[in-house]
Order: sequence, then C-alpha cells, then structure tokens
Amino acid sequence: MWRTVKPEARTIHVVHFVYRFSIGGLENVIVQLINRLPAARYRHTVVSLTTIDEFRARIDRDDVEFIALDKPDGHAVPLYRRIHALLRRLRPDVLHSCNLAALEVTPLAWLARVPRRVHAEHGWDAHDPHGRNPRYRRLRKLYKPFVSHYVSVSQDLDNYLAQAIAVPPARRSLIANGVDTEAFAPAAGVPPTVAGCPFTPRRHWLVGTVGRLQTVKNQPALARAFVALLRAQPEAAERARLVIVGEGPLRAEVERILAEAGMAALAWLPGARSDVPALLRMLDCFVLPSLTEGTSCTLQEAMACGLPIVATAVGGTPDLVAHDVTGQLVPSEDDAAMARALGRYLNDAPLARRHGQAAQQSAQRFALSAMVARYDALFTGAPL
Repeated sequence: MWRTVKPEARTIHVVHFVYRFSIGGLENVIVQLINRLPAARYRHTVVSLTTIDEFRARIDRDDVEFIALDKPDGHAVPLYRRIHALLRRLRPDVLHSCNLAALEVTPLAWLARVPRRVHAEHGWDAHDPHGRNPRYRRLRKLYKPFVSHYVSVSQDLDNYLAQAIAVPPARRSLIANGVDTEAFAPAAGVPPTVAGCPFTPRRHWLVGTVGRLQTVKNQPALARAFVALLRAQPEAAERARLVIVGEGPLRAEVERILAEAGMAALAWLPGARSDVPALLRMLDCFVLPSLTEGTSCTLQEAMACGLPIVATAVGGTPDLVAHDVTGQLVPSEDDAAMARALGRYLNDAPLARRHGQAAQQSAQRFALSAMVARYDALFTGAPL
C-alpha cells in the first residue's frame, strides 16, 4: 500500500538514482524536477552509480546533496552493501530510479524500507534498442515486485511495460517529458552568432543536432547524410553548414567521416555546451538521427524554438513529429533518405518555415508545468 504524505505535514525527501549524472535527457528531467517542485515541500539527493560532472551546476538549489559511487566497469553487486547503507542513512520518502542500469537498486531500497520506489523508463539501452533482449526482460520482471510505480515517457515504452513486463495499469503512468517554452522559443529576427561558432546564422544554412555523442544517438548518420547532400548538390557547399553539439565516444568517427569527405571545415563540433537555447535558435533545421528514443527533450526544445525537424521514426519520436506537418520522419540508418529530407528544407525555405511554425505550436502540448505536476502527485502518493 502506498502511504499518502500530506504536503503540509513535512518535507518529502526524494533520492534520484541514475547511472551517470551528466548532460542527457533523463538527467535534464531530474534537473527540471528539482528546480520546479515546491522547495518548501521537497528536498533532493542525487546519487550516481558512476560519476557526477558539471551538469550539476544547472540545478538552482544549493541544498541538494550529490553522491557519486564511482562504480568501475562490471556489475554493481560489490556496491550493494554500500548502497543499502546509504539508503538507510538518507531515509528517503521516495526513490526515483531511472532506466535499466539503476533498476537493480529497487530491491535494496525495499530492504531499506523506502516507502515509495518510482522507476522511470526514458529509453532503450544501446545494446537493446527495441527492448527484445531476453535477459533484460527477465531482469525487469525480477525487479518488478520491488517497484511501487512505473513511469514511461512515450507510448511505445508504456506498451512495453504493459505487454512484455505485465505491469498493470494501476502501477504505471505515461508522463511525457516537458519543455520550458519560455527558455526555448523562436528567435526574434536574425539570431546572434554564439561564442565560438565560425558560421553566421541566416547567411549560412545551419543544420544540426544536440546530444551525447554515443551509439543510440547515432550522430555519424547525420554526418554521412550531410556529406551525401553536398555531393548531390555541390553548389550547396557555399552556404550549408553542419553543427553537432555534444561530447562522447562517437566524436572521432564523426570527425573522420567529415575529414575523409574533405568537409571538416564545413562543420562545427564545439563539444558540450550550456547555451543550448541560443544554439538551437541559430539553426535552420534540427536533426535527431537516433537508433532509438523515448521522448527526446532536445527534440521538444528544438520544436519549441520553431525549427523544422528531420528525425528517425523510432521509439516515441513519431508521437512528437507529425510527418510532413512539423517535420520529416525517415527510416533509421537510411542516410540517403535523411539526405533527401535535408535537401527539401535547404531548397524550400517556405516549407521549412511552415513546418517550423507548426512544430512550435505542437510543442505547446508538452508544458513543463504539467510534467512537474504529474510527478508531484506521484511522489506524494496523490491520485494521478
């Protein structure tokens, strides 16, 4: 049974448990929750199985405890005793675990008598992009009795929990990620060039993406599509430029693709940045080339900025992008299809403008306040 906590009675302590606290979509949701849940009613601790980096600076509150367990490669079993002791010390009202890597903490939270154990699924693992791995299914079923309530961020993830893991409706909620439509909004006039960018907005046609450079995000596909576009339309090299924001293990592969094509000078890879709203406003087109997705926060932010979208039709992305209305959906790992979609926007500014305006209007559906209110009810045990 869930124990309802009256908001006026005492502070609710939430421990957010993740694999790594760094730039990313699920981590961004945690930042939004910490910053926007009522400070008088909540206190927060962030625990990472591995590391915590400067992304923590995006949290506005100065009373949040951050704990990095520095787990080496391999299973977390050697840390179980330490994690159990930590949870006993912290005595949270709510454990908020995210994705499969943190799911194994839920039995330890149950043993530590944490009253509510909320587990959120934000997307598939790189080694299981469609949720078909039998071992991962067995693990999710094994841990299911220890989870009080599940959250999924997209319809396909909710369907997976219902059908593959047999989580009943009363124990799961679909809560789409929210977007701050005040911070992420269309540019008023010609946007300024952000610091360090070698290209000029509106003089150059800027196509780009933002995200960790890792396998599931598949930025090399965008690099290959950009190369294919310019080979099909050599004259476009006068103004087409590529912007890939983020850091990670795929950086070298992206740089190699561009260098071998002789197009390294036409691309800017600035690494991780904190000025994402200004970066998005510079772009003329946003691309999400992922192999799999839940609900992409960056995609929602790009839509809120009024950008036409080119995205792979995977995971929860088709729930966000209406093909030929707010953007173009292409098959995953089809570089030629992505190149053709980019070419449509490059060569048809009115089409790009219409799709961008429709994307901005569509993004209003995902108000950040609504997401926070749903989590507020979930963490307090109120009816959803």
